[in-house]
Amino acid sequence: MRTMSARAAKNAFGLLIDTARAEPVVIEKHGRGVVVVVAIEEYERLTEHALRSGKDLENTKSEKQEN
Repeated sequence: MRTMSARAAKNAFGLLIDTARAEPVVIEKHGRGVVVVVAIEEYERLTEHALRSGKDLENTKSEKQEN
């Protein structure tokens, strides 16, 4: 995972986009990570996984309550 300062991300936004399409990029402010920029495909994969995991958790809770 690459990192960029917020200033570098602002000044080289095109590079940020190109890099984020290949791998996640952590944007840092004052030396601390504040956001991660990811390709839309990766975002969709992550959100779909999170939704499925949440549904699995809900199903598990429901099954335990029924028993």
